[in-house]
Amino acid sequence: MPPASHAATHVEQLIEDPDGRPQKVLVNLGESPVAWLHARGHLSDRHHVAGERLRADWEKAGLGARVTMLWDAAPRQGGQGGPARLPDPTMAQLSARERFDGAMRAAGPGLADILWRVACAGEGLVAAEKALGWPSRAGKLVLTLALDRVAGWYRVG
Repeated sequence: MPPASHAATHVEQLIEDPDGRPQKVLVNLGESPVAWLHARGHLSDRHHVAGERLRADWEKAGLGARVTMLWDAAPRQGGQGGPARLPDPTMAQLSARERFDGAMRAAGPGLADILWRVACAGEGLVAAEKALGWPSRAGKLVLTLALDRVAGWYRVG
């Protein structure tokens, strides 16, 4: 039996392998599909960095669905009686949105679909291929092409 902390971040799922056979796998809920592919040698370091930057910008821009309200506390007063100087979250969100939109434009319309599904929405390659109506194993090739363009846009070396 795995330790409690291991069990809390891992779940067993039944997935279909590329040949259509059902397989039981242990899924790490904290690992993105891009990180999973990189850890197993399916993506280069450059592609991994580009995919994670894209996901970070997507999250920072607040583009994911929200299921709760923001309960942020009102800013506290600074030590000298004036308002505390906190970064404007709106500007950070706008900058992230601009970077995300630029990266998706760089990927292009034919490649952006799988890129968004895997890097941002967290879908696995097989699920993304099925959702897009693509043949098995096509997703990895298209994803690496998209990540190559995005890596160029982010200037990942």
